[in-house]
Amino acid sequence: MKEKELVRFGVSMPQELVEQFDRVIAAQGYGNRSEAIRDLVRKELLQPDRLPPEEAVAGTVVIVYDHHVSDLSKQLTELQHDYHHDIISTMHVHLNHDQCLEIVVVKGAYGRLSRLTDAIRVLRGVAYAQLSVSHIEPAGHGHSDARAHKDR
Repeated sequence: MKEKELVRFGVSMPQELVEQFDRVIAAQGYGNRSEAIRDLVRKELLQPDRLPPEEAVAGTVVIVYDHHVSDLSKQLTELQHDYHHDIISTMHVHLNHDQCLEIVVVKGAYGRLSRLTDAIRVLRGVAYAQLSVSHIEPAGHGHSDARAHKDR
């Protein structure tokens, strides 16, 4: 794997802000400011309003729902079957007598995964549904359409 070229640039900020930043990154275990700043930039670039719908991403959909709501479990299962090419794994946890937590690991086009999350969020009985993107597939290394895998 080819090592990526690093580019140096200067950042100016008030001394008090630098001191606060240094305390935070030290508590988080960063070895230096550069590592922390790279992570902050990556996090900012993964914000939903910055991603085009066709961007190949991976992440999770976290769902909290009332399993007593009629047909909700069935609706969630059907939706997951509709998006089976995008779903890598699921984990189901019983939070209490009424609520379940489901974590769905996904990989695919950002717009499609957003539509899946929106379809889940509006179901009666769903208290929370949130897509969190934690990875962008580098150009040329992934496929946003699972059907492309059949040619490999």
